[in-house]
Amino acid sequence: MPTEAKFPQGFLWGAATSAYQIEGAWNEDGKGPSIWDTFSHMPGKIRDGSNGDVACDHYHRWREDVALMKELGLKAYRFSVSWPRVLPQGRGPINPKGLDFYDRLVDALLAAGIEPFLTLYHWDLPQALQDLGGWANRDVAHYFADYAAVLVRRLGDRVRWWATHNEPWVVAWLGHGLGEHAPGLRNLKVALQVAHNLLLSHGLAVDVLRDGGKDARVGIILNLSPIHPASAKPEDVQTAQQVDGFYNRWFLDPLFRGSYPADVWALFATQGLLPHVTPGDMAQMARRVDFLGINYYTRAVVAHDPEAEFGVRYVHVEGSTYTEMGWEVYPQGLYELLVRLHREYKIPALLVTENGAAFPDAFTPEGRVHDANRKDYLRAHFLAAHRALQEGVPLLGYFVWSLLDNFEWAYGYTKRFGLIYVDFPTQRRILKDSALWYQQVIAENAVVS
Repeated sequence: MPTEAKFPQGFLWGAATSAYQIEGAWNEDGKGPSIWDTFSHMPGKIRDGSNGDVACDHYHRWREDVALMKELGLKAYRFSVSWPRVLPQGRGPINPKGLDFYDRLVDALLAAGIEPFLTLYHWDLPQALQDLGGWANRDVAHYFADYAAVLVRRLGDRVRWWATHNEPWVVAWLGHGLGEHAPGLRNLKVALQVAHNLLLSHGLAVDVLRDGGKDARVGIILNLSPIHPASAKPEDVQTAQQVDGFYNRWFLDPLFRGSYPADVWALFATQGLLPHVTPGDMAQMARRVDFLGINYYTRAVVAHDPEAEFGVRYVHVEGSTYTEMGWEVYPQGLYELLVRLHREYKIPALLVTENGAAFPDAFTPEGRVHDANRKDYLRAHFLAAHRALQEGVPLLGYFVWSLLDNFEWAYGYTKRFGLIYVDFPTQRRILKDSALWYQQVIAENAVVS
């Protein structure tokens, strides 16, 4: 017999997006360029040669999108603000039309009974600040706090949930270490300094948001994954520990323990990669937060391999299912992660701020999108989250990535994560089967296993 996994009353079922991936209107109404505007216009940087100039045209179609959210019954909507839309130079004069856009969006969400969940930074740094050195320049951390002050003054009377950063690991390493994301730099030492300055900016913004927001609940969002050794060999176990330190603990420990992990610090020291740390930085980073947002997609299985980059070989697991991104479907990893964070870091509240999967979607002549694989993926991960709740993990909500098919960064429009299918040439929106199923989950606040 099927059993029903009931979630706590008031559980925040939501969906997530980010500004550059959906808004379009890249140079309208006074918006300044971002590093992603610059990067995506460079030949060869985006897989299909596309860019986010139009994306989902959410800047013009936001009313339609909020209506779809209401139809789905979403309890919360996580979105990011485009920093250069509000402050075209990243600092200085405010662009009133840009700020007005988010003001109207917040009002529309509240009128639809949807809790706004605002992320200050989802990777679209104003190009004007990149021209000053970007996140490698410590001053940008202070400009970020000033940007937070602008938003909380305008929206803090209505927005309760504030996240400072989305996935600083990605910003630092994919943007500055490996060159796969904007601004496209390949310098490991710069990447570590960027990671440090991002965490510093988080701490500075926490103080600003607390001072300016009415009943503000402030946190940060990290992409985290369990790291499993490919075997019980000591060298594989040690490699897994190092990767965990680089991927997870390098961000968790400063935020919740006030220090970098000693083993990874020592490893980076031997390579001459350590960031410059000013007295007081660690205490600023570790400012009290109300929640941690977790973006979870998969685990990593690693083996020691002297011939591989950084001595790490990522192992394909025979018999596992993989998404179009090449990521293993591993719901157990979400459970492991939630329990670990609760037990090891004693974080007051957790939210799954992103979870979802890219699969090949196509709509039928009848205008339907049958995506049973995405529905199965979400169901399994919802049940993993429910299992963690039963063990006392303080999980408050779950945001599916993504509300809409969108511009998927370096992959362009070749990967679809959305609950809602977007036919980009016409901008037509179609609720996928997974969206209709999610609508039922939200209505019943339960998942049938």
